[in-house]
Amino acid sequence: MKQQSKIRAHKILIGQVAVGLLLLAATMGPPDSAHAGDPFLRRTATVHVVESAGPAVVNITTEQIAPEQSPFRKSAPNSPSDRYFNELFVPRTSRTLENLGSGVIISSQGHVLTNEHVVARATRISVTLADGRAFDARVVGADPTNDLAVLQIETESPLPWLSPGSSRDVMVGEPVIAIGNPFGLSNTVTTGVLSATNRSVKAHGHTFHGFLQTDASINPGNSGGPLLNAEGTLIGVNTAIYDGGEGIGFAIPIDVATRVVAELIEHGEVLPVTLGIEFQDLDPALREVMALPREVRGALINSVQVEGPAERGGLQRGDIIARIDDHRLESARQLFEILETVTPEQSLELEVWREGQAQNLYVVAEKIPDDVQHKLARRLLGLDLAWRAPGAYAVSYVRSGSPGERIGLQMGDYVLAVNGLRLDGDPALVRAMLDLRGRERALLVVQRGAGRYHLTVPMR
Repeated sequence: MKQQSKIRAHKILIGQVAVGLLLLAATMGPPDSAHAGDPFLRRTATVHVVESAGPAVVNITTEQIAPEQSPFRKSAPNSPSDRYFNELFVPRTSRTLENLGSGVIISSQGHVLTNEHVVARATRISVTLADGRAFDARVVGADPTNDLAVLQIETESPLPWLSPGSSRDVMVGEPVIAIGNPFGLSNTVTTGVLSATNRSVKAHGHTFHGFLQTDASINPGNSGGPLLNAEGTLIGVNTAIYDGGEGIGFAIPIDVATRVVAELIEHGEVLPVTLGIEFQDLDPALREVMALPREVRGALINSVQVEGPAERGGLQRGDIIARIDDHRLESARQLFEILETVTPEQSLELEVWREGQAQNLYVVAEKIPDDVQHKLARRLLGLDLAWRAPGAYAVSYVRSGSPGERIGLQMGDYVLAVNGLRLDGDPALVRAMLDLRGRERALLVVQRGAGRYHLTVPMR
């Protein structure tokens, strides 16, 4: 009897609780009312970021005239040199290609930050905002070395924009948000974490250093779009994906982009810089002679320009540059690649190994002299090059015993391209000659008479 009474009492209690819950639900209203549940469960930091920053993200569509395939062949049909030759120099009929990318408006004047490879060779650029408005845009400046470009939207209408933040204090593991136009799916939002910093990546024909790595999904079409932190701060420009990998994307730190943007808006390009030094690799023989510890790596300074930036910063011949800012150096070539991304008047912190001790020195980079391309061509290739219209450099002098003479170059030859870069004017020649520093060989496309040839030039 007592057991039955207890069971009956429990049933009564359960019934009372059920009635109470029904009455409570009735007083709260339907589930979709403004007071249903905890609003913070849905209105997360990501939602706030997308609502505040999303309107400034744009989809970029470019059109370019692309040459059709030619039946003409200078080598085996599927060889890299054949594809390169046809792409650059063989006349072909044309067709219009349409490319997709992303960008972010970074000023009230309608400046759009994106990747250089998104707008390279574009004949028409269209920018579409999240609210559906579409505008034509023009290129203010582009820098292939940093893979950054600035566009100008052609409109008098007010535009949403997002001020660049800082990437100096980013933390590995912090949440990040990418917004862009992957595969043409406009205004797509993906989330993840910052996976790593200071990554070196080969992409778009260059080696980039200092990239941010993220596992937020980045796909073709995301290029040029913003990488944001959980506060909605613009910390990077999405630019590359890891070929064959999933969940691995890379972004240019916004601190780098901000420096480059200032140069592009003012000059239309990033002016190359110098530290006033010549340097070389630390080969095994040098390491043995200098009795260097195994952990010491970098580039050996073999010449310091009098009254140049390096001398003013305290660098000396025989110093070993082991680090530049946050980048540990493994070779002289890596130092050349990093210097290509530096802007004039940028202060650099160098870790220098001297007489068995490490010390930190500061050097301010300077704009490189205007005639540097001709000096480098003479020093590295042994050639004097003179511009000849409509688009090539004629060899006007070949130094005896130089790399150019050893491969048989002669006065009157034309140099059309160096390492895949077509020489269509002095800016291209400057980039090509600067890029040769620290390399062991160069690939030249040379015209002699009616023939065009690929020639490999040993630099050492």
